[in-house]
Amino acid sequence: MRNRTLSALLAAEVVSTTGSAMTFIALPWFVLVTSGSALRMSLVLAVEVVPMALFGIPSGSVVGRLGARLTMLCSDAVRAPLIALVPALYWSGHLVFGELLVIVFALGVFNAPYLTAQRSIVPELFGEDEVAVMKASALFGGANQLPIVIGPAIAGVLIGWLHTPAVLVIDAGTYVFAFAAVLFFVRGGRRVVHDEDSKGLLAGVRYLAHDRILGPMTLTVIVLDGAAAGIVTGVPLLAFTRYHQNPHLAGWIFSGFGVGAVLGSLAAMKLLDRFQPLKLAAASLCLATLPLWAIAAPIPWYATFFAVVACAFFLPLVQAPAMGLLTTRPPAALRAKVLTAVLTASGLGSPVGRILIGPIYHAWGNAGVWVAIALGMTIGAVLWSAATLSARDAPDVAAVPPVA
Repeated sequence: MRNRTLSALLAAEVVSTTGSAMTFIALPWFVLVTSGSALRMSLVLAVEVVPMALFGIPSGSVVGRLGARLTMLCSDAVRAPLIALVPALYWSGHLVFGELLVIVFALGVFNAPYLTAQRSIVPELFGEDEVAVMKASALFGGANQLPIVIGPAIAGVLIGWLHTPAVLVIDAGTYVFAFAAVLFFVRGGRRVVHDEDSKGLLAGVRYLAHDRILGPMTLTVIVLDGAAAGIVTGVPLLAFTRYHQNPHLAGWIFSGFGVGAVLGSLAAMKLLDRFQPLKLAAASLCLATLPLWAIAAPIPWYATFFAVVACAFFLPLVQAPAMGLLTTRPPAALRAKVLTAVLTASGLGSPVGRILIGPIYHAWGNAGVWVAIALGMTIGAVLWSAATLSARDAPDVAAVPPVA
């Protein structure tokens, strides 16, 4: 934490993610209020993550050419005016649904390179110390989830007070803060010097195809993120339909994910010293799926809140080991392309998970939505555990040579 670059990255993450957490509530609520359509809401949220699948792999080359720091600056410089464009068009009476989809799609284009750039700086700060990088990843997980404790709750209050478009303007301001933090305080993130193994758009995919740990884990990400993406759509829909169209409750339920994840991030800092990381991740993922099944029942909102707290507690215990491996196991020249290949896998599942929630709700209601989410997470947990157990005898990360 005495490292200025890491502190600046964490500050930028906390502030910009607070804005994004507010938008998690504001954007789907905006679509529900203006159109009354659950299908349109799920379509908007799906379009936001489609670019991850389309442009995730090419963005690895962009990060390598520009360097991580410049990539982050460019991403925030574009995302701030884009999100502000939604309320500007709405207030002027020129916003139509097709334009909203285009803006949300454009926002999604910059998510993969930004996240890849942010995480690829961490090994520069800590070298190849796998546990140190995992702990730094746990800090980033906490910085990413801490705003979810307060962001959605703030959004619920602000939506009732200022209305949804004003909340999106605040989100734009958080991107401006993140831009300034990176510009003035972040050092590192230089351009990557490529070798023969790292050349080509598919270099990261080739590496994953030959890696006995990261390859199988990446395949499970498609299933897991597809199911988890349904939560983003399912929570506001739950508040709108089961809990009497109350945006405050949507904010509180989303905050439950933040509360659990922050506590889980703190636990990860301690448990990574005591348990083998892959086994810790496998056990935690299985435990995270259990509370989601309860939400399928018509339980009161506070029971849903505690269910998501319990689920979210275990997720950092999965994410920290996974991100630590992703940022230390590949050679430096391949790191950005491997990260974007994994994000592309995430992008393959996420749009499907988000867009299916609308049709599932119309067919089977909220019970069907949360059974589908819990079932998808359970299947992903089983696949993850199988991949982890099959790789338990794999060589140590430091002993694995670069794969051509």
